[in-house]
Amino acid sequence: MRRLALALAVLLAPALAPACEPARAPEPAPATAPSGPATDAGPAPSPFAGAEARASESIPGADDEAAAAPVLVQHAVVLTATGQRFDPGYVLMENGRIAAVGTGDGPGARGGAVVDAHGKIVTPGIIDPHSHIGVYPVPETSAHDDGNELTDPVTAGLRAEHSFWPQDPAIERAVAGGVTTIGVLPGSGNLIGGRGFTVHLLPRLGARAMRFPGAPSILKMACGENPKRIYGDMKRAPSTRMGSVRATREAFVRAQKYMRDWDDWSSKHARAPGATETKADAGHDDKPPDRDLGLETLALALRGEALVEWHCYQADDMLAAMQVAREFGFKVRAFHHALEAYKIRDVLAREGVGIATWDDWWGFKMEAYDGIPENLALFTEAGGRAALHSDSPVAIQILNQAAAKALAAGRAAGVKLDENDALRWLTANPAWVLGIDDQVGTLEAGKRADLVVWSEDPLSVYAHADLVYIDGKLVFDRAHPGAPWSDFELGSRP
Repeated sequence: MRRLALALAVLLAPALAPACEPARAPEPAPATAPSGPATDAGPAPSPFAGAEARASESIPGADDEAAAAPVLVQHAVVLTATGQRFDPGYVLMENGRIAAVGTGDGPGARGGAVVDAHGKIVTPGIIDPHSHIGVYPVPETSAHDDGNELTDPVTAGLRAEHSFWPQDPAIERAVAGGVTTIGVLPGSGNLIGGRGFTVHLLPRLGARAMRFPGAPSILKMACGENPKRIYGDMKRAPSTRMGSVRATREAFVRAQKYMRDWDDWSSKHARAPGATETKADAGHDDKPPDRDLGLETLALALRGEALVEWHCYQADDMLAAMQVAREFGFKVRAFHHALEAYKIRDVLAREGVGIATWDDWWGFKMEAYDGIPENLALFTEAGGRAALHSDSPVAIQILNQAAAKALAAGRAAGVKLDENDALRWLTANPAWVLGIDDQVGTLEAGKRADLVVWSEDPLSVYAHADLVYIDGKLVFDRAHPGAPWSDFELGSRP
């Protein structure tokens, strides 16, 4: 009864912020990653570009594979997540991309395979923007506990990629649930936990080979109960919310100086050959500033070259985080968990800040107490970009059912939603949260061929992912599951 009363109060009362709620925008225009300060000549070149490129290099030849053969999926109901529905429809995949999608039988597979999907539903692959698969693998043991470096509240120099275990059995289980891409994040024990990375769930031997091509860098931050509890128990700062905000601001103050030092050094070394040395250049030391991996990561966020994904539950914590972002000139891409987003949905929508949240998780700690199942629906109604996430190796297997529950809760509260809204919570919107919506999230010609053939309506509790394609390759076939992906499970299952 308490949750019902709370939901009704939210629906009937004006939003908490003074601004009026904007009209709902069912199909928000794609947004790009935030950019740093620019001049008429455009943004200055990043002084960190070379170091970033070297730190991201793959071992030549590692996990190389041939392009996928053409595949035509036809006679299905095709839900594109753009608002278009083709019944019956087809999707043609060639060279790892969607070559065509539309009504009818399609143009033929051009020498490849033809899949008759009569009576089935085709959707884009599900994208989970908040996962700890690989850094907290299954089985859960202390030996596998690699998601939180709980030795300092600010560990911006860490990368989840360096903890990721590609043999995690949870990866195959996620794919069996229709998931094709995940955002892997460090845990939320630190104020600034380090870098996450976006993973394409093609089985590979190394984490770097599983990175989603071209995905931007991610900075994982956290606020609220987790950091203050962990470091308060250690009798060190931060032990309060005010201590957490201070430590976060101090970290960005240091990052601003670091960025200025590098920009100054780079501009002096960018002088054209033969140009006259200025008085300011006289006596300039050719030695670059000392590198600091943590400050370098924060500088990328300040420059708009890393997407800031911030773990926050309460509305006041989200507002405080946005004040810090405004103070230092960077943009929050999305708040994760965000159980009280409905309280400030007009503010978040106006600022272009998305959310990644659950369908109906609530009450497991104080800052989760005001969670309501209408959160996704209300945020969508306000014109915001709402995405579903799992934060769990179990919940990731049934994200389609989570979307169905959130859709039902919203409709019961009087919010006008349709199947496309629910599908976008799983596909297009999480793709935007991770900065890859130009490549995946909808079924459109030219995008990567990540799609799922469902046994029936994916919003049904009875639905199964029958076929899962990533980059046009069949990676899961429910009728012919094959050997386990993980060597860890060899001999332990039929």
